[in-house]
Amino acid sequence: MIKSAFDFNINILETEFKNDIDAVDILLYLQEFEHNNSYPRKLKTLVTATDADFKFTIKDLKSFNQVKNQSLKQYELVVSAIIINNPVAAALSTVYSTLANNKKYKFKVFSTREAALVWLNSFGF
Repeated sequence: MIKSAFDFNINILETEFKNDIDAVDILLYLQEFEHNNSYPRKLKTLVTATDADFKFTIKDLKSFNQVKNQSLKQYELVVSAIIINNPVAAALSTVYSTLANNKKYKFKVFSTREAALVWLNSFGF
């Protein structure tokens, strides 16, 4: 299950990944950005995946990146932090960061909410 809500107090889109998360879940989550016109064009996102079990493989990461690139065309910049607490999810997320990071998209893996928020807030928008 993936649930997102924009927190206007901190100006961050907060998302929770919970239970089994497969490739289709991730692709649908990424596509939602393309169709959502209410988010700021410079967007900070915080994904909490501490209660998630990733049911996709390293081979799926390339398609995630392609869909992400398409869905973010209307954004100036998206900065995304993910909080992970298990080694498999951390490895997949770290490999994804090497594929995903570019001029318009920054992605980083964290083990605590506090560290993720410090990094997100280091971007001055």
